[in-house]
Amino acid sequence: MTALSSTTPHTPISGAPFNFAQHLIECNLARPEKTAYIDDVGTVNYGQLAERIRRLAAGLLAAGVRREERVLLLMHDCSDWPVSFLGAMYAGIVPVAVNTLLTREDYAYMLEHSRAQAVLVSGTLLPMLQEAMAKAAHEVRTIIVSRPEAALPEASVALDTLIAQHAPLAQPATTGPDDPGFWLYSSGSTGRPKGTLHTHANPYWTAELYGKPVLGISERDICFSAAKLFFAYGLGNGLSFPLSVGATVVLMAERPTPAATFKRWIDHQPTVFFGAPTGFAGMLASPDLPAKNQVSLRLASSAGEALPADLGERFTAHFGVEIIDGIGSTEMLHIFLSNLPGKVRYGTTGWPVPGYELELRSDEGGAVPDGDTGDLYIKGPSAALMYWGNRIKSRETFQGAWTKSGDKYVRNADGTYTYSGRSDDMLKVSGIYVSPFEVEATLVQHPAVLEAAVVGIPDTQGLTKTKAYVVLKSGQQVSEDQLKAFVKERLAPYKYPRSIEFLAELPKTATGKIQRFKLRDLDGAAK
Repeated sequence: MTALSSTTPHTPISGAPFNFAQHLIECNLARPEKTAYIDDVGTVNYGQLAERIRRLAAGLLAAGVRREERVLLLMHDCSDWPVSFLGAMYAGIVPVAVNTLLTREDYAYMLEHSRAQAVLVSGTLLPMLQEAMAKAAHEVRTIIVSRPEAALPEASVALDTLIAQHAPLAQPATTGPDDPGFWLYSSGSTGRPKGTLHTHANPYWTAELYGKPVLGISERDICFSAAKLFFAYGLGNGLSFPLSVGATVVLMAERPTPAATFKRWIDHQPTVFFGAPTGFAGMLASPDLPAKNQVSLRLASSAGEALPADLGERFTAHFGVEIIDGIGSTEMLHIFLSNLPGKVRYGTTGWPVPGYELELRSDEGGAVPDGDTGDLYIKGPSAALMYWGNRIKSRETFQGAWTKSGDKYVRNADGTYTYSGRSDDMLKVSGIYVSPFEVEATLVQHPAVLEAAVVGIPDTQGLTKTKAYVVLKSGQQVSEDQLKAFVKERLAPYKYPRSIEFLAELPKTATGKIQRFKLRDLDGAAK
């Protein structure tokens, strides 16, 4: 193994050299034998991880990929994912991490939009990539395949072969903290996804401001995230946070079903679990939910959508472990508003994370008093630079030092914030704002309800009325009138859904977010 520099990890300073991949390598020089990753086929320790990162960096440069050019990263969660992501960054190349659940049309667009010069892809996803490449008006130099399952096509190479062919790159690219580090595509419910450009310093700040001080992640932890690495949330959970302190990470390629999640909880005994409300609901509804004494959890984290209080309370009652609910975004990279261990207010998203500033603004841009709903703006060091090739959307979202989240919140008297829905999902019924999330959170408290989504539907006079789409738990039954009465008993009467429709499942994006526009379209098609 080639010797590494013993430079002490440092805080990124504008104008000074900083390479995030090198930073993580330096953080773990003293623990080369410590297990970094456990995936579906084996383990990789920190010494091996550093070696593979630096060898892949050399291989990418030898393949003709130049500094600041993009490489598409289309890979299931496994130890090759962080090697690919950090190997590119070590070489000053920009990885574009993309969702593994999209269509060939999506990937064709992303290839063209990013002008990726190479693709790092899982063997199981290679056929989908080839279909996308056939549709894209853009050619890549090479395809690098992780764990190939068949003979490789022309102009491609196995990732392990490429790594074996090259000595470790001696020094990282002399990037700075504000240099392009990587892209993540936003998961919007409508329109083309936006290529969100993050710097080398941004993941450093999420670890320093949230992973370490709020979640208290340390070398002793074993982290397991249901959210995949290609998500902003998952990237912090499974890479930036644990690798900054020398923790161990459990990765799995398959979907995070309750059964798959429980298997990892029992087999690997993670201490910190990162999930989302839909996943927690499914697990708590499962007859196979493990007992408290079968797991080693000390903490759970939730993001993606606001966590209904009922879910958090039931999880804590069963496991004796808090769910730390927070909100982040692709644009801010990770969580900036969060509950705190030992200080959880279920039903709220907690307090601003130290290092971030929050403002609630009215439609006219003015300050919003406590108790009133306003648009959430954030200021903090992990904000993205822009959306690539999209000046209009960039200006709408990145407003000087502030980032417009697109979420509406209410600030409470104790300084916590309560989620009131997306800016484009808020409903004004009879001149009064109604939060779809508040109604949804009430519906899912009913013992027969698994999931619910509430949208605004225009009536015959063009006035907005609330309609709920409900998914029932297996074997459960409840009538529309019973659910309406249930909501009326718990919320102001005007907030109850005027109509309820039962569905087998809710339409969702590949990231698990409910696609309310499809529900509105569904109602329109029925008329």
